[in-house]
Amino acid sequence: MPTNQRSQGTAMTVEPKKSFAKERRRVASALALVMLTLAGASLGEAVLGIDQAHASDAFYTYDVQQAQGVPGSIIRMEPMSGAPLGANAYRVLYRSMGLHGEPIAVSGVVVIPAGVAPADGRPIVAWAHPTTGVVSRCAPSEALFVFQTMMGLRDMVRHGYIVAATDYPGLGTAGPHPYLVGVSEARAVIDAVRAARQLPGAQASDRYAVWGHSQGGQAALFSAIIAREYAPELRLQGVAAAAPATDLKTLLRDDADTDGGRNVTAMTLWSWQRVYGAPIDQVVQPAAMPAVNALANECIESIYDMVLRHYSQRPLEQQFLSVPDVTQLEPWHSLLEQNIPGTLPSDIPVLITQGAADRLVLPEVTRSYVQRLCAAGSTVMYQEWAGVHHGLIGSDSAMQAVAWIADRFDGKAAPNTCTAATP
Repeated sequence: MPTNQRSQGTAMTVEPKKSFAKERRRVASALALVMLTLAGASLGEAVLGIDQAHASDAFYTYDVQQAQGVPGSIIRMEPMSGAPLGANAYRVLYRSMGLHGEPIAVSGVVVIPAGVAPADGRPIVAWAHPTTGVVSRCAPSEALFVFQTMMGLRDMVRHGYIVAATDYPGLGTAGPHPYLVGVSEARAVIDAVRAARQLPGAQASDRYAVWGHSQGGQAALFSAIIAREYAPELRLQGVAAAAPATDLKTLLRDDADTDGGRNVTAMTLWSWQRVYGAPIDQVVQPAAMPAVNALANECIESIYDMVLRHYSQRPLEQQFLSVPDVTQLEPWHSLLEQNIPGTLPSDIPVLITQGAADRLVLPEVTRSYVQRLCAAGSTVMYQEWAGVHHGLIGSDSAMQAVAWIADRFDGKAAPNTCTAATP
């Protein structure tokens, strides 16, 4: 929780409590020790945290006939244990629409609060997760600590909200995963909301909000863009995004000299070769392909994963791209443009939070996107968190995001930092 806030143009700068930051470092250190201890187990189990007792390959398998049907309808479901505050949780496999309009199945998790639903039904929050990887086994719904990865889950359940958490296409189910492909992510997010409304005991409203971090922030923004046309039967009340991936060209061009930037670039190129047929050999040096393939086949579920990926990407420090600027080369340039979120319908309020110390999604890039939204007439609340890096802005701003969403469900007027001076 913040202790001090000061205005900074259209942004409100938030300074986390020092005691909280100290505790967070202590917990992170302890978790790192635990994960390194687990390294004596099989690498797959230690790195991924796969809940082998509850998730099976059979659950995520489907055929073409099973995918046919109304988007959001459920193919299969199974109960899960470990949800907070006595909530009921389900792993679900539901129908959706692929990038090219083809019927597909997508997996995810739905959490339903205990207790009596309000007369007008329980609102739904769609959680859109940050990057976990680009291969099938990197699905959050397969992870042992899946509930801990949903930022703000306890607060959302405490408010009485259903939480629908998609894995995105190609995670859990057969790939390829369309990584950072906005429309694909958004359809999966919205269809998870549709699926949640069909579960036993849901008693769900037609009102929903979307909350996402990083890749999930991009998914949240694209959900707002397509919501009215894609799911006219639902009422989107607002979207909240922490450090959303907006300017993908900057992400791939300017961040290529950092560990995080090389990771994102490698996964994007590897995924888009398979999703779009874009020629990766046109932009990646042959000697770098083993490292690119290694990164693409590792998941991001823990601190241990971060250590592993740091070493996997090291060869790319010396040899990686064969062109000076991949963002200017077709078809990559056009594909990047397609997946940069545009402005949103002006009647959908937006919360955007950003770590001021983020070196992956740069604060100035997010500010520029906020300026575009403001110029287009959107109602935007923008906050920068002092000293917070990319990996922690989702967890640090989760309470703020849930409180903001609660106000939208309660019908309160959305705050608007666009009325302040341009940053």
